[in-house]
Amino acid sequence: MPIRWRLTLYIALVIGAILFALGLALYFLSRGVLLSGVEDTARSRATAAARTIESGESLSDAYVGQLTLDGVVLFVRDGGGSVLRKVNPPANGATENVIWREAKNSGRPASGMATLSGDDPFYVYAVPVDPQAGPARVVEAAAPYEFAQHALEVFETVLVAGIGAAFLLSIGGAYFLAGAALRPVEVVANAAREMGEGDLSKRLPVANPGDEVGRLAITINGLLSRLEAAFARREEALERQRRFAADASHELRTPLTTISGHARMLDEWALEEDPKRAKRSVGAIRAAAGRMRGLIESLLILTRGDESSDLEVGRHDLAAVAEEAAQAARTASDGKVSVEYVRPQRAVEATFDRDRIFQVASILLDNAVKYTPEGGSVLIRVEKEDVGAALEVSDTGVGIPEDELPLIFERFHRTDYSRTDGGVGLGLSIARQIAESHGGEIRARSTPGEGSTFTLVLPLRPPPDGYAPRSRADHHRTPR
Repeated sequence: MPIRWRLTLYIALVIGAILFALGLALYFLSRGVLLSGVEDTARSRATAAARTIESGESLSDAYVGQLTLDGVVLFVRDGGGSVLRKVNPPANGATENVIWREAKNSGRPASGMATLSGDDPFYVYAVPVDPQAGPARVVEAAAPYEFAQHALEVFETVLVAGIGAAFLLSIGGAYFLAGAALRPVEVVANAAREMGEGDLSKRLPVANPGDEVGRLAITINGLLSRLEAAFARREEALERQRRFAADASHELRTPLTTISGHARMLDEWALEEDPKRAKRSVGAIRAAAGRMRGLIESLLILTRGDESSDLEVGRHDLAAVAEEAAQAARTASDGKVSVEYVRPQRAVEATFDRDRIFQVASILLDNAVKYTPEGGSVLIRVEKEDVGAALEVSDTGVGIPEDELPLIFERFHRTDYSRTDGGVGLGLSIARQIAESHGGEIRARSTPGEGSTFTLVLPLRPPPDGYAPRSRADHHRTPR
């Protein structure tokens, strides 16, 4: 059953119960008032007649006419129960009852119901009379219930009709009010129905944010926003995964093609016909295999980082790590690029995995040397900041275009000028991942044609237990 009909039924039943209880109370209250009026009439008329007889006055016709108004019947009896006088008796009416005997014997007024004519009941009130007043001993006044019953029947008919009409109106009113109350819900439901499964950009209308339906719509809109963001992150992750698989396949295909080609040449003719060519092919195969080994090792490092592998952290001097990495880079550059190390005045200690941070410093220095023309310089220094320890690598290289800067930490991303350097574009991704696993970060700034600066920032204290690096979706943010 729809909610609207359920609300209508509930409201109608409640209103019907209230109307029934109210009608019942009014009926019994009116009945009590009418019956009490009949009894009061009989009591007052009998008492008045008895007091008149006791005073020695006679019951004149005019006075008796007043006493018998509204159909009241008056009896005056002697000590034996014989009727001395009866006024306004019903046709073929009976005169005998037990009420006068009770009043005569007890010496006190008595009352009850009696049937004087047909089936019409009368309320009889009997009052004893002082014996000194004459032969009269009991005065009875009988008031008919006929008028009260007729009034009750009319009232009952009007009451039933009124309650029935009010109940029907309450059903209509309840149906209308339920529809008005549920109309915002219907609007929200229609708007939600119009939203396609893949269209999470729409929002539900909020007519009145202060009521329950408005708060529900606001809550659902918030949920839709979170779902939209979650689906966007999921699509982004899937796209990145597809791009990652395609890039890895592409990077692996090149050395595999080289190995396959030279191996086929060696197998078909080079070993026997051209030993020098065969030797060069063996060297090419070894170089391609080394390139594949480096790529696979880099991928394994990224995989272990994604799985949050344990770090062997300890308290180390970041300046000593930077100096060691600078010496290795200076040796590798073979004098083509000047690698300078600025020693801090004192040790800069922080908590980190020494081998991993050395790897980060080596990656940053390797990139700086690689993208700095011959005769340029690379500067590495370490200093203590308010938020942690910082290792900064600056170069006078070609720089990074502004539109490329937000993408340099992407896996397999390489700028156009670096496509012939033999790298696969995983170094900075690995460096950033290691930094984040320590609770740190890598910042990058660059000016095309002037050089670039990369800064590794590590917290002075270890990251809290349960720390998780930022999600991959966060890597789209521009480095600061």
